[in-house]
Amino acid sequence: MTDLQVGAATDPGARPASPRTPPLSDYGLIGDMRTAALIGLDGAIDWCCMPRFDSGSVFGAILDPERGGTWSIRPTVEWTSTQRYLPRTNILETTFRTTGGVVVLTDFMPVDEDGRPSGPHPEIHRQLRCTRGRVPMQMTFMPRFEYGARTTRLEQLRNGLFATDRTDQVITLSSAKAFEWTVEQSTALANFSVEKGEERWLIMRYDDDDIHPVERYESGRKLDITAAFWARWAAGVRYSGPYRGMVKRSALALKLLTHAETGAIIAAPTTSLPETIGGVRNWDYRFVWLRDAAFTLAALDAVGHRREADAFMRFLKRVCRHEGGGHLQIMYGIDGRRDLVERQLDHLSGYMGSRPVRVGNGAVGQLQLDVYGEVLETADIWRRNHEMTEGTWRVLRGLVDWVSGNWHRPDSSIWEVRGEVRHYVFSKVLSWVALDRGIRMAEELGLEGNTAEWRQQADALHAEIMERGWSERHQSFTQAYDDDALDAAALAIPMVRFLPWNHPRVQATVLAIARELTSADGELVFRYRHPDGLEGEEGAFSICTFWLAQALSMIGERERAERVFRRMLRHANHVGLYSEEIDPVTGAFLGNFPQAFTHIALINCAAALARTERKG
Repeated sequence: MTDLQVGAATDPGARPASPRTPPLSDYGLIGDMRTAALIGLDGAIDWCCMPRFDSGSVFGAILDPERGGTWSIRPTVEWTSTQRYLPRTNILETTFRTTGGVVVLTDFMPVDEDGRPSGPHPEIHRQLRCTRGRVPMQMTFMPRFEYGARTTRLEQLRNGLFATDRTDQVITLSSAKAFEWTVEQSTALANFSVEKGEERWLIMRYDDDDIHPVERYESGRKLDITAAFWARWAAGVRYSGPYRGMVKRSALALKLLTHAETGAIIAAPTTSLPETIGGVRNWDYRFVWLRDAAFTLAALDAVGHRREADAFMRFLKRVCRHEGGGHLQIMYGIDGRRDLVERQLDHLSGYMGSRPVRVGNGAVGQLQLDVYGEVLETADIWRRNHEMTEGTWRVLRGLVDWVSGNWHRPDSSIWEVRGEVRHYVFSKVLSWVALDRGIRMAEELGLEGNTAEWRQQADALHAEIMERGWSERHQSFTQAYDDDALDAAALAIPMVRFLPWNHPRVQATVLAIARELTSADGELVFRYRHPDGLEGEEGAFSICTFWLAQALSMIGERERAERVFRRMLRHANHVGLYSEEIDPVTGAFLGNFPQAFTHIALINCAAALARTERKG
């Protein structure tokens, strides 16, 4: 993806430019481990929910350029822009170049020395610096509360702007006296120029009625503290193999998706970014999928970051206590809440007209057996560096007992199919993982557990999968029992040690998926190709493509694996971020962005390539 955007001149006296919808790949992400914001190559914040990831949006232009709200800063003359993260940080820098000069826009959300949000109020700090010449600029401030559903009252005060939805939501923007605002119809516009050596700060705060002079917010000091934290955290990434830069960037992206207070880990910071443009497969990912969180922790553990696992285990124990038994939902709210009612926001037009826009997620009520295996696998990794307390084991033992008595049930699969439940092979394999890891932890740590029953169930399940989950016709493990349809999730079978990499069925499955589930050029991988009961189509899945590269490397197809991996690296955007899916024809990003699952798979794939390189 290009890191260059070209902008046309605008009339400084005009109202904001006509609505635009940049490609998803144009955005970088900032955050404070409480919430996050997407900032485009054009200097616009087009997505931000406050005060948390799962709150209503205050800037939502990405889902409706007219009603969603934005905060943009850009030149009024013709310009080009590039964007990057400051080295080893999640601080974003956008550089505008014009014939008359250069302006650098630095965006961040402050954290303290320990990586916690800085203060009780979410803040966005934006610094403008002119490094050459003189550049005329225009800033548009259009907050729109609760996904643009509420009327915004916006007024200018002595030190900046005050916005409210006339309920309990308030946003303030502190700006220098040099900004002369025009406020009309809940939109503020400022035209100004910056000259070489000049620096200006803007600070937006949520839920703070007072607007202080810019200097009171100590933005420069907060920038230094935030940069120092991210640099220390990045330095803690223990990975010495190839593609170190992309591994470190993926780890930093995953860290942005953690919630510092609760230990929750979200799947993505966005909702309803479509799986195909104009389609209806638009879902809300701002919640804690136990599967995604478990994979995230495994990936962070693999590169040396283990504190996040401690926090998540506390989150897991909390939700399990509330469940009152061994059964788990597949997802929870950031605060552990269970009620994630799905509803449609019919007043929003959707990304590039892709409707409906949804908040909440109806899949919360599905049974997905694989979740137990991912959680128990993560716990098995976690306990190698932590003491297994009685309370933690009581929770984990309850999960293993539940799987022992329920693995025979049909479910909705890792892909959350919204149709009939089936006996999905991946779900069964991960149920076996739950039993196997439970047995291992109980025996190695001398913990109480019904290991004889668990082993009996694990053996029966393993045999059943080998008999009913294999297709002689395709020489591959299948998506569901007694079926010939293939599923890229089968690539994970050896990754979770159900079978070894050198097993003939594993090798045949990898080659079958590479043959039958890839795009025409063999570059990208689809989840599956058969109808799934939902309208519309979807793109190639980024995680599945990294899975294929990893699997090819592990079965000895090193050259082919490197080729798939390097091609996938070229699909990253200009700051190293990935969406859930990729259009196999255009290369455009599809689905929610950035997607934790994709960055997890990148880290794991790079590590696998490094291992096979050392062995070779």
